[in-house]
Amino acid sequence: MKGRHSEAVRHLRALHPDAHPVGIILGTGLGGLVKDIDIISAIDYSEIPDFPVSTVESHSGKLIFGKLSGKNIIAMQGRFHYYEGYTMDEVTFPVHVLKELGVKYLIVSNACGAINPAFRKTELMIMTSHINLLFDTPLKNKKIYFNCGSNFYSKKLIRLAEETALENEMNIQKGTYVPVQGPNLETVTEYRMIRKLGGDTVGMSTIPEALIANNLGMEVLGLSIITDHGFPDTLKVAMLKDILEAASIAEPKLTLLIRKLVPKL
Repeated sequence: MKGRHSEAVRHLRALHPDAHPVGIILGTGLGGLVKDIDIISAIDYSEIPDFPVSTVESHSGKLIFGKLSGKNIIAMQGRFHYYEGYTMDEVTFPVHVLKELGVKYLIVSNACGAINPAFRKTELMIMTSHINLLFDTPLKNKKIYFNCGSNFYSKKLIRLAEETALENEMNIQKGTYVPVQGPNLETVTEYRMIRKLGGDTVGMSTIPEALIANNLGMEVLGLSIITDHGFPDTLKVAMLKDILEAASIAEPKLTLLIRKLVPKL
């Protein structure tokens, strides 16, 4: 085992030698899925060698090993954002660790704002593509890597997520997610620009992890909870308490979707 991830992997393997094929990254206000996990252990990020530590209020910062719907899973309860001052390598450090621990399928969730007027607050969206307005990438200085953007998100997992939503009578959107650096929200003009570029939702995370996971050979599924609207002509200030309230309303739907999807992986 090589690289700066080796100490973290060695530490975690000593605690959990079994393979865990499913990894889940829980976004802002989406930690409730943990209640459905049969937890074997919950390890503070600060206890893992070289692991970053989240600074965001709504991200608790634990790596959870357990079973969900009978499958071995690892869940990140709290992620790292570029706007916190982390480098792209630091933001994606946990994805390398998950890969070494046997994760083949990575489900990445986030809270986002809708800029497609057909989308509504508290709905779910399956990410089918993205437009990277972070203007940075964790793939810098990696081996030459080319991939069609439509391949970043697993068509197999998208199909399974759609089927699972249908089976459980859940309405779900599909669309293009646009990450920006943050931490400030966007101006009216920026929302208009992003919509003209083809974006359906906007957020501040997810893409670095998705890029690295795909590069490492994992199958990636991106799931978004729409917590606010970025409609330029009716724009209101998005407050964190309102975003978290919307996330709490939508979270049971996302939890149900993931819980029913995981056994199919």
